[in-house]
Amino acid sequence: MPEQDYAPGDGPAAKVSVSLRAGNIRAVRERVGARGFSAYVDAAVERQIERDLLEEALQANEAVSGPIPQGLRDEAVELFRSVKSAPELQEEGGWRAHEAS
Repeated sequence: MPEQDYAPGDGPAAKVSVSLRAGNIRAVRERVGARGFSAYVDAAVERQIERDLLEEALQANEAVSGPIPQGLRDEAVELFRSVKSAPELQEEGGWRAHEAS
């Protein structure tokens, strides 16, 4: 079936060729080994699509309702920082290990 028939994250796997920087390739292989490489990259692409869609939704909301007040932006930044510094994320592996899950 054509690619457009599937939503992001759905459909069968298909082989494609992509170019990645050597440091990124090494980092992925160190995390997941050669057998998990494709799944890791696929999940990263899906997360990026989700982020892009979220950004588009935020921009559309701001176009209708105006910019998000700075106080709410500051509150969101502080919340993110507190989550990022949670004790369970400070253990061995830390934030970056949980980020990839």
